[in-house]
Amino acid sequence: MAPRLQLEKAAWRWTETVPPEAVAQEHIEAAYRVGLEPCQRGACRRNCRGNPNCLVGIGEHVWLGEIDENSFHNIDDPNCERRKKNAFVGLTNLGATCYVNTFLQMWFLNLELRQALYLCPSTSMDGEGIPKDKGGWQLLSAGAQPISEFSKLFMSLLEDTLSKQKNPDVRNIVQKQFCGEYAYVTVCNQCGRESKLVSKFYELELNIQGHKQLTDCITEFLKEEKLEGDNRYFCETCQSKQNATRKIRLLSLPCTLNLQLMRFVFDRQTGHKKKLNTYIGFSELLDMEPFMEQKNGVYVYELSAVLIHRGVSAYSGHYIAHVKDPQTGEWYKFNDEDIEKMEGKKLQLGIEEDLAEPSKSQTRKPKCGKGTHCSRNAYMLVYRLQTREKSLTVEVPAFLQELVERDNSKFEEWCNEMAEMRKQSVARGKIKHEEVKELYKRLPAEAGSPYDFISLEWLQKWLDESTPPKPIDNTACLCSHGKLHPDKISIMKRISEYVADFFYRRYGGGPRLNVKALCKDCVVERCRILRLKNRLNEDYKTVTNLLKVTVKGNDGFWVGKASLRSWRQLALEQLNEQDEDTEHSNGKMNGNTQSKDESNEEKREEEEELNFNEDIVCPHGGLCISENERRVVSKEAWEKLKQYFPKAPEFPNNRECCSQCKILEREGEENEALHKMMASEQKTSLQNLFHDKCRPCLGSWPQETEELYIVSQFFVEEWRKFVRRPTRCSPVSSVGNSALLCPHGGLMFTYASMTKEDSKLIALIWPSEWERIQKLFVVDHVIKITRTPAPGADPEGALYTSEPQLCPECREGLLCQQQRDLREYTQATIYIHKVVDNKKVMKDAAPELNVSSSEAEEEREENKPEGEQDPDFNQSNGGVKRQKITHQSYIPYQKQGIRRSTRHRKVRGEKALLVSANQTLKELKIQVRWFSSMEHRRKTQRWEHTIMHAFSVAPFDQNLSIDGKMLNDDTATLGSLGVIPESVILLKVT
Repeated sequence: MAPRLQLEKAAWRWTETVPPEAVAQEHIEAAYRVGLEPCQRGACRRNCRGNPNCLVGIGEHVWLGEIDENSFHNIDDPNCERRKKNAFVGLTNLGATCYVNTFLQMWFLNLELRQALYLCPSTSMDGEGIPKDKGGWQLLSAGAQPISEFSKLFMSLLEDTLSKQKNPDVRNIVQKQFCGEYAYVTVCNQCGRESKLVSKFYELELNIQGHKQLTDCITEFLKEEKLEGDNRYFCETCQSKQNATRKIRLLSLPCTLNLQLMRFVFDRQTGHKKKLNTYIGFSELLDMEPFMEQKNGVYVYELSAVLIHRGVSAYSGHYIAHVKDPQTGEWYKFNDEDIEKMEGKKLQLGIEEDLAEPSKSQTRKPKCGKGTHCSRNAYMLVYRLQTREKSLTVEVPAFLQELVERDNSKFEEWCNEMAEMRKQSVARGKIKHEEVKELYKRLPAEAGSPYDFISLEWLQKWLDESTPPKPIDNTACLCSHGKLHPDKISIMKRISEYVADFFYRRYGGGPRLNVKALCKDCVVERCRILRLKNRLNEDYKTVTNLLKVTVKGNDGFWVGKASLRSWRQLALEQLNEQDEDTEHSNGKMNGNTQSKDESNEEKREEEEELNFNEDIVCPHGGLCISENERRVVSKEAWEKLKQYFPKAPEFPNNRECCSQCKILEREGEENEALHKMMASEQKTSLQNLFHDKCRPCLGSWPQETEELYIVSQFFVEEWRKFVRRPTRCSPVSSVGNSALLCPHGGLMFTYASMTKEDSKLIALIWPSEWERIQKLFVVDHVIKITRTPAPGADPEGALYTSEPQLCPECREGLLCQQQRDLREYTQATIYIHKVVDNKKVMKDAAPELNVSSSEAEEEREENKPEGEQDPDFNQSNGGVKRQKITHQSYIPYQKQGIRRSTRHRKVRGEKALLVSANQTLKELKIQVRWFSSMEHRRKTQRWEHTIMHAFSVAPFDQNLSIDGKMLNDDTATLGSLGVIPESVILLKVT
């Protein structure tokens, strides 16, 4: 069969010779491809989407011929869940719980521990066989990394729980099986006094770094340590600090000896843990007698378990266990649910795990003799005291046997239910099989016979047994006339009326799409559009020639010049829009879920952009008054254009322009003249304010006046815009000083803030200017500052009052909000200053003075005139010191400070970092973060290093402080610690 696009063209080829008014039933059926030949099985590799009569490749192949009964269901055989008798059962990994599973599987094969737990009273279990005391289970579910911590916590919890039992065999099982004793022994070199501290242990933690054999690790653990110099020992006999030696002595060993190999160590360079992939050799028999203080016992141990960590990182990987069955002496590999018996060459106890992780830096595996093993992934070795006693027989207690029998009974019931479900599914499948085979034969619609169109998707679901068919829904395939849309033929199939009757009777739904559902209106419209598209180029040449003809009299029509320039492109786009029958014309067809109002709004927006001749329509719907935007075309040219734009606005040559627009034009001209006059008058009255000349300054109070007025800087800027461009900008009618006041009517700024950070928000006005402003504008609130000279004409004692008075509460609230904003930044620069030799100068301790990188520059600033040393002074008349408004609404004299630049300048030993307020102190110390920034209008990306990378200092050696406050909480955010943009943090390295 031809490709879909070829079938699409062939279905509409008749439009080249048939005009829209001559469309007949045969043309409609051609458009819907009713007469296409159906495809035969084997001829199509897949279903032909362009042919509604192609009914192959829709899923029928699974139903034709003989079918295996197993294909009628997806139910696995429940008997596969049965386990072999006397076989071990694995444990499910609940999500990163493989390390828990390894310990549980290892402890289960400790027969003494298993027997003790079996002897616990059955009252400790609830009706479902779950311990009533869920403390241990909560520990298991929460997890406890690292592994050594989990082992200690679990043993401690187990010992505490069993210590409450009355049976001594149960109460003391943990101490008896796992508890040993060693002593920290310190010997004074001067008097020989021996101090001993006895301690219990449940496992020995052995350092493996630098060692190749297990015995070497044990030797180092017991190695003697010298206490000298600053580390000398205080001897109670000598009553002074003396050189001494200290070592560990093993006093007693448990029946089960757990040896924890310290593979996970802390890396001071990175601040993280890492795994040591060092090969360690260990034997199946371990004689501990050489390491004991007392040599009067048998201390020969045999290997019983090897716990393995797969992976090269300390923070990821997988845990498995190799455990020896004490009853048979056979080794098993426990990997969560998978249990594997290790036989022959597989008995390598971790070697195969090493080979599974090749590495370029991997050291060569040492040779191991008979009875010895080596591994670079073993993290715990378990040895059992060698005895000649017969292996212990452990009986499962009655209450556990009852639970098992109960579960077995439920399992059998479940197996029977699954078998019945399989049987029912097979019966239904056989019925469906016969039904499909019969219906598929009668599915094609014969030529001249009644037929229905039905969704291909629904047919495929009917043939897919895994998804039961839903009622037939054909609403998504309808056109705006409620019939079958011609464009939906590619997803529809034509079937016989007999099968359609069966489908609708069995499954329901609708509407039915038979021969009456073929839409003549859609076919006629498509015919018109296709013919226009084919004729567009010829009509473009015709219209171009007609536009060259001069129009005489009133026979022409007004057309927008912009529309004429792009009419061919607009026509093509509009025809394509209509040809595709967009979602705006038929929301249901494409499953559009927009509301009616939203769709209409979008349609109006597109019409504003695309509609022809809209460029000469005024806002009132009439002809626009600007003749430069339109021209007259002949009647013949207009009729050609109307064929492509039937809804375009039509304006005959004799049509008058919009009367409302004429009135508005006259009013606009009058308003422009009025605005020009207003701007000229205001500029003349406030010339110095407009040019920003001879402005008063709060820092240097002018002697010729005792009061100054304040207006919003926003008012001044908007007023200047109007004066500069009175015909383009709206006039300013009022002075909005309410923006400078709080809700209570009080002033929001202090004298000091108005000379510094808040100076950009206000403008100072002379009294003479204020009189003119009150005549020209509506003033909502008067704000002024008055100076009251002190007795004796002392300028330093003058008082300054504000009207209205400062509102202390609102001012405090504003400052708090500003501080909160400083602590909510996303990207800002801070500076880290490294303190050398525990010395810091004043500029290091006071970030606000840390502004200069050279002494000469500081001297130049300090030698400036006295009035310029205060940063609150504007560099203008005189050097009179600034005054400050207080809560009592007067401004007392305040001594000047040293003027400093507000821009931070880095000094030697200081580095800038880019941070965010939600970043933690730990991230500032260690982690590397990725930022993006815009520089020179190009997006660049760069790594911003943290303190560790900037200064090569490990996080635990970093002592940070800001403004004399130590920063210790690594989990706290920088914002909560008071680190704001441009802050300087002192770094002291220990």
